[in-house]
Amino acid sequence: MTNNEKILIVDDDPSLLRLLGIRLSAAGYEVESAPSAKAALGKLKSFYPNLVISDLRMEGMDGMTLFEHVRGQYPSMPVIIMTAHGTIPDAINATKQGVFSFLTKPFESQQLLETVQQAIRLQPQANAPKVPLQNYWRASIISRSAVMELLLQQTKQVAQSDFSLLIHSQSGTGKELLAKAIHLASPRAKQPFTAINCAAIPEQLLESELFGHCKGAFTGADKTHIGLFQASEGGTLFLDEIGDMPMSFQVKLLRAVQEKEVRPVGSTQVIKFNVRIIAATHKNLRQAIADNAFREDLYYRLNVVELEIPPLSARREDIPLLAQYFLAECSQQIPLKITGFSQEAMELLITADWPGNIRQLKNVVEQSVALTNEPVIGVTLVQNALRNKPQQLPSFQQARDKFERDYLATLLKITAGNVSQAAKIAQRNRTEFYKLLNRHHLTAEAFRN
Repeated sequence: MTNNEKILIVDDDPSLLRLLGIRLSAAGYEVESAPSAKAALGKLKSFYPNLVISDLRMEGMDGMTLFEHVRGQYPSMPVIIMTAHGTIPDAINATKQGVFSFLTKPFESQQLLETVQQAIRLQPQANAPKVPLQNYWRASIISRSAVMELLLQQTKQVAQSDFSLLIHSQSGTGKELLAKAIHLASPRAKQPFTAINCAAIPEQLLESELFGHCKGAFTGADKTHIGLFQASEGGTLFLDEIGDMPMSFQVKLLRAVQEKEVRPVGSTQVIKFNVRIIAATHKNLRQAIADNAFREDLYYRLNVVELEIPPLSARREDIPLLAQYFLAECSQQIPLKITGFSQEAMELLITADWPGNIRQLKNVVEQSVALTNEPVIGVTLVQNALRNKPQQLPSFQQARDKFERDYLATLLKITAGNVSQAAKIAQRNRTEFYKLLNRHHLTAEAFRN
């Protein structure tokens, strides 16, 4: 029997280290051993295992400290902790911090092998490649869920081609992280990856940002500016929130994508480019096409292949892993050493709704860390963070859109849908006023009753 899986075992007891090695090798695993946590960290530089099995109590660095180092460098690699001093609280605390399992010595050979098999089976993306850094492209995507593993397999496959991609998912799911992973897995990995949020930039500046402009092209253009298409030459350009791009600019983008060339603002010369485009949106673009808010021809040009990131509620098994990752990240900013979440707090995190997805989870963890006075974050802090999500200041574009939409609706209510009257109050001509109504999907008829 031979497995492809590799296991690193760590223990300062030479006889136990040898016994574990014999048991696991007999089961077909490729085994490396280390007599200390520091030696294990050295081994990890050249030996990329599917699983780490470590003793808890060791001279120098203990097993939980080793786990913290492993998690920091390889977030998806499962760790099993062994101890002869195990207690129920220790087990709960270790597993809630992200340790896969907790074995109390002495344990039966069958128990060991079953736990090892389960750890490897439930950690699909941790399967070690033949080349240690082969999976570096996905290192920033922290997951142990099957649904995300399937998405990442699709990602690796489409990354090898040069087709345009559309990523569709709810806000806060990590669209830019997935786009960056696609870039890193592609033949363009050594070339630039650039990203722009189409919803955050006013229409007048969007053309200049993407296509560039010449010196003197408009007031304030005191020097030539290279656009992102040129800056991304040979690499990947990520257009986030493409569904919020103004209709008038969509025509220009379509032409650039079709012809693979741009004309900087104020220039008479066109510039050819070689860039892969990845677009993303949280909107239903098919509905936007039906509402005349998005061009159908641009949709089909950008959506050669579509990937959909599942919401956090569809990958709840990732919540402990993500929560611990964010905890380790933000707890470095405070003097108190925080070791993890209480069992009740973790259960609440796992069962919460998460309409804001991973972005909301990170926010909840950060707020809990900022307010805790204890080394273990309790359920009350998590409850408060979930109930009282801090108000985030909207972007300039979001605030302006909301003001315009509310202002126009108020005018139409006052005038009972009389566009001439409303336009006069707004000191705009009828044509311009209708354009504003269309931009915000408002119809005068709806206010005439």
